[in-house]
Amino acid sequence: MQFRIKAFTAALIGFTCISAWAGDCAQFSPGGRAPVVVNPKMRAATQEMCYSDFALLHSGVTHGPLWSAEHLTARSVDQAKNNTRTNRFFVDKRLPPGESAQLADYKRSGYDRGHMSPAGDRASKKGMAESFSLANIVPQDPSNNRRIWSRIEEAVRRLTEESGEAYVVTGPLFSGRQLQTIGDSRVLVPTQLYKVVYLPDRKIAFAVVVDNTPTDTYTMKTVRELEAMSGITFPGIPDELKDKRIGGLRGV
Repeated sequence: MQFRIKAFTAALIGFTCISAWAGDCAQFSPGGRAPVVVNPKMRAATQEMCYSDFALLHSGVTHGPLWSAEHLTARSVDQAKNNTRTNRFFVDKRLPPGESAQLADYKRSGYDRGHMSPAGDRASKKGMAESFSLANIVPQDPSNNRRIWSRIEEAVRRLTEESGEAYVVTGPLFSGRQLQTIGDSRVLVPTQLYKVVYLPDRKIAFAVVVDNTPTDTYTMKTVRELEAMSGITFPGIPDELKDKRIGGLRGV
């Protein structure tokens, strides 16, 4: 089904503010400074959610995450290699009624339940189980999820092993005046997916954008370009790195 959502698209442009996580959530963003949705209208239906291995900002408008943040280390990536995937998707009870996607929304939808913070990054059993929260999931083209996106996730893990640590933010993009939805909850289907990667030790930051289609291509963006596209700022990444561009991802 199609859903007119001019207000949502327009709401991704606004003023910049700065926020910081409190408590355990701070570890997932550089300097404890979480990504910021820059329009207050979009923040009205959002809820920050902290899990053991990642944190996210859930939207009651899209019925999914606007971003999902994780701090990877070479050690955690190595530990994740031997972690068993659970595949038990669930609705997080902390979300208000009517704001979460439901398991039934994805049935016969034609879309995969696409992780934003990947199950393959999870170093603990608890983190693995939590990654299957529908708060961390968006409708993703099956071919995209299992091919190009999987290779991008693996490339980021390799970079983390080579660099020692990485801060990674993953999320959906919604562009156009008409957006598709799935299920009775009308979960918005992203038009694109993004991943922002910051390697502190190497002083490198970049973004990757992929159309949510059965594509085999991706686009490299600067962090500044991704901020303009998404309406989300990344205050924890040093400003001087946001305009630097890298050529591509090895092995993708």
